[in-house]
Amino acid sequence: MNAAPGQAIERAWRRLRSVPGGKRLFSWYVGRVAPYTGSIRPRVLELRPGYARIAMRERRGLRNHLHSVHAVALLNLGEVTSGLAMLTGLPSDVRGIIVGLEAEYVKKARGRLVAECETAVPPIEEDTEHVVQAEIREASGNGREGAGRGDVVARVRATWRLGPVRP
Repeated sequence: MNAAPGQAIERAWRRLRSVPGGKRLFSWYVGRVAPYTGSIRPRVLELRPGYARIAMRERRGLRNHLHSVHAVALLNLGEVTSGLAMLTGLPSDVRGIIVGLEAEYVKKARGRLVAECETAVPPIEEDTEHVVQAEIREASGNGREGAGRGDVVARVRATWRLGPVRP
């Protein structure tokens, strides 16, 4: 059986994360594979099966009329974060697709933002829905990656339809 897409993603991350510029290259690759996702220029900070932490910088192209990050850019950040966490957590005998996406906007988002998602895939014997949540926070600290422990600005919930891989 071929490796699941999430396993290939996680393998590429493991190869690149520790080489100079590797995180940047991996993040660029994610944006190339999913061009709409690339529009927010996400920076993958951490990735492991069932877990993702991704940053995004505020910039003019992502702002709304209130001079804060646009709601759809936040939704995009939450979707890519929850998606990478979910995909890397899927066993090779399970397939999945997002069938719903919703967001709760808590406060205006400005500056560098960090989204985080952790999930565990339940045992899958038949098609089922599974909700995954990413929390988006203001980055805190002076480090380039930001700790992401500032105020919560949004929560994004992705509903996945999971099922066994059909032969």
